[in-house]
Amino acid sequence: MIKDINRNVLQLNQKSKPATPADISVGQDLRDTLKEHEDHCVGMAANMIGINKRIIIVDMGIMSVVMYNPTISNKQKPFETDEGCLSLDGQRPTTRYEEITVTFFDDKFNVHNQKFNGFTAQIIQHEVDHCDGIII
Repeated sequence: MIKDINRNVLQLNQKSKPATPADISVGQDLRDTLKEHEDHCVGMAANMIGINKRIIIVDMGIMSVVMYNPTISNKQKPFETDEGCLSLDGQRPTTRYEEITVTFFDDKFNVHNQKFNGFTAQIIQHEVDHCDGIII
């Protein structure tokens, strides 16, 4: 279901709670909401649709991937960039990493440990920040 975008900074500043298999439907809500905003959005975290769970979605070009309980275990090659956010106005400077390793669960709650780089890595970092209550 397409959800409204949460712009409440006090809610966005809160750390997300771990997702469980009971939260699988949130992944579909993120898919539907990202599709609605695909012309100007490449990723979302569940708190952006008002759900305080550690769930993100990332547009990887050929498909969008939902990650439950993502954690970044390795970061390499820092760089400075400016990012925008659907929940906030304007762009802000931030430090990101060109290469990252992420551990996450898929829709069947199978665990994955995967390396990402480039723009996909940047999107994941932005959305994991949301899960950690970090707003750039």
